[in-house]
Amino acid sequence: MIVDLVGTPKPEEKVMVTVAPVPTPVPTEVDEPPRPRRVRRALFASWWWAIPALVVAFVVHYLAVAVGGLYAFTDWRGIGAWNWVGLENFIQIFSGELGQRSVWNTLLLAFGFVVGTNIFGLLLALGLNRGVKLRYVLRVVIFMPTVLSPLAVSYIWRFIYQPDGALNGFLGNLGLESLQRTWLADPQAAVWTILVVMVWQSTGMVMVIYLAGLAGVPQEIEEASLIDGASVWQRFRYVTLPSIRPSVVIASTLMVIQGLRVFDQVMALTGGGPFNATETLATQVYKQTFAYGQFGYGAALSLVLTVLILVISLVQLALVRGRGEAR
Repeated sequence: MIVDLVGTPKPEEKVMVTVAPVPTPVPTEVDEPPRPRRVRRALFASWWWAIPALVVAFVVHYLAVAVGGLYAFTDWRGIGAWNWVGLENFIQIFSGELGQRSVWNTLLLAFGFVVGTNIFGLLLALGLNRGVKLRYVLRVVIFMPTVLSPLAVSYIWRFIYQPDGALNGFLGNLGLESLQRTWLADPQAAVWTILVVMVWQSTGMVMVIYLAGLAGVPQEIEEASLIDGASVWQRFRYVTLPSIRPSVVIASTLMVIQGLRVFDQVMALTGGGPFNATETLATQVYKQTFAYGQFGYGAALSLVLTVLILVISLVQLALVRGRGEAR
């Protein structure tokens, strides 16, 4: 572009001026300024919707537990006034024969329940994981008792345990008459009959938990260990078991809680007998509170049961987590 700076046509004084093109502005994203008021309103609205649920949970669970824990230190009988007795109810639980038997039976059933369900559930999961044509049908059949009512299952097993029931008949057909007995009336065998029913009904649930864990085990690692010459036990110990550790934690914790709270099977099979041989903390809470009217003593029993569940569950989680971190 040629521009005459003076205004007269003088070629020697003319200068060449180049005008650069104006760049096209590129639109940029500009963050909107924060809106603290709207954010606060949204957070307040979300908490407002959650408040009713939190209030119900607090009243039904935590407040009820707190009030029950308070009555555990009294001699309240459900009606009328009450007196503060301190630790007298707890001393009676751990010093009396019935209380000691209830605590011992509760721990025995819980420990046996955890061990039995985890062993049989893991074995069934390993057997039905791959390679079995009817594995889906067998999984459903094994899992079916889990969805049934514990009372219904217990009454069925009660007929099996009768002196003329299926179990004694089966032993007689095998020529093992010496093993026949009145299972539910024998103080030494009654608690084990309850444990068998508990393990039989809940093994399917543990099997499903382990099947979910086995689905996440890399098949390539198993094939590589097999090529390297690892035995079945070595593959299970060093490949499968570390991979399903979360499933072990879940199954063990759930079974501990369920085993400590056992109630339906005991009431349906033996009712706590014979001679209080199968009494547990849960059955004693029911009897002392609603049958005998000892609400203070029943609250103490329920508090002991709650503390047992909490402590054992936390210790178990800590042990499993510690082993996992060490490995």
